[in-house]
Amino acid sequence: MNQRFGANGRHRYPWRDGNRFHLLVDGPRFFPHMLEAIRQAEQFVCLETYLMESGRVARQFIDSLCEAAGRGVSVLVLLDDYGCAGLSDADRQRLVAGGVQLAIYNPLRLRKLLGNLPRDHRKLLLVDGKLAFTGGFGITDDFQRLRAPERTWHEVAVTIRGPVVQDWLDLFARGWQQATGKSCGLPIVAPAEEADGQVGRVSVAEGTGHQEIIANLVKRCRNAERRIWIASPYFVVSRKLRRVLRRAARRGVDVRVLVPGPISDHPWVRYAGRGYYSRLLRHGVRLFEYQPRFLHAKLQLCDGWASIGSSNLDRWNQYWNLDANQDVEDARFAREVAVQFAKDFVYSREIIYQDWRVRPWRLRFLEWLCGRLVRLLEWLSHTRRRTLPPSGWSSSASTSGQPVREAGRRRRFQ
Repeated sequence: MNQRFGANGRHRYPWRDGNRFHLLVDGPRFFPHMLEAIRQAEQFVCLETYLMESGRVARQFIDSLCEAAGRGVSVLVLLDDYGCAGLSDADRQRLVAGGVQLAIYNPLRLRKLLGNLPRDHRKLLLVDGKLAFTGGFGITDDFQRLRAPERTWHEVAVTIRGPVVQDWLDLFARGWQQATGKSCGLPIVAPAEEADGQVGRVSVAEGTGHQEIIANLVKRCRNAERRIWIASPYFVVSRKLRRVLRRAARRGVDVRVLVPGPISDHPWVRYAGRGYYSRLLRHGVRLFEYQPRFLHAKLQLCDGWASIGSSNLDRWNQYWNLDANQDVEDARFAREVAVQFAKDFVYSREIIYQDWRVRPWRLRFLEWLCGRLVRLLEWLSHTRRRTLPPSGWSSSASTSGQPVREAGRRRRFQ
């Protein structure tokens, strides 16, 4: 019998037992599993993602989605307007012509001004209400460059089976309703429990509205006894989390933070995050910079608890974005995650405090300048977001697949 652990008003979804989770590392591993799941779909496929750009990977997904729709499977695709700016009109039309229901979250409009800031940053693939995938992936060639593997972004995803999938389906239905004003019309599915299953819960974040993900992490760090290992592509975190990490390190917890090294899609954010290094290092927090490729993984491990999903550890995510993570409370899965962390630490450069103190003045200036920019953005966010509705709700929506385009538009944090 499915059980609920610790459900209360602060969390939208309860802990559920009887699930099965499996970690998949990098696009060449998780994309084939996702495409095969679409090919095997019998009832419906739901894809919700922030980033989708025309290219070889997008072509593979569009082919599989249209093929599924052609054999009578209900296919719903929910994209963020800002994040899918690189998806060509031809690819959008291919989806619609192939029978895919396409919805665009919060279309960009000049007249909306700051109302354009809330974005759907979630990454989710659901098949038949029985299988789900989440992580930090986008449907782009950045995550699978077969001819240039050294340029492939380093990412993790998790496969999900069991009762917790019904909560992912509910979350997708909410997002679809918010974007289109209509019900997605999918059947209610109660996935069977997995034998010798694992406990998991869906954690959500809704920008100016409901926030769980960062609160969960802070609480887990406060109660950690052995280890706190965090991987994030952007490490511009709150004073509260930095304080919790320092205190944990001082009481003997193994606290490690893994962030990108010299390869980053937003170097200024990397420099801003480096402004926190000195104080963290002084209090015993270990800092690692991943060297071979761009680290895009969003992964947290505190003792036997792990969290994987779309949420970055940057303030912008917490102010504006819709995000979702899969939390897992299971010793076996924690070991699986710890093994991956250990592999990544091998390919990382640990920052040593004595060396850090004598870094060149040019780097110090860049860290100071980028840190001031972050503080300015935080101040503007605090000041302006009070005038906006919760980011989980959009005042306008489009199902045509034809959002407004703006010259020179660039992707935000992915």
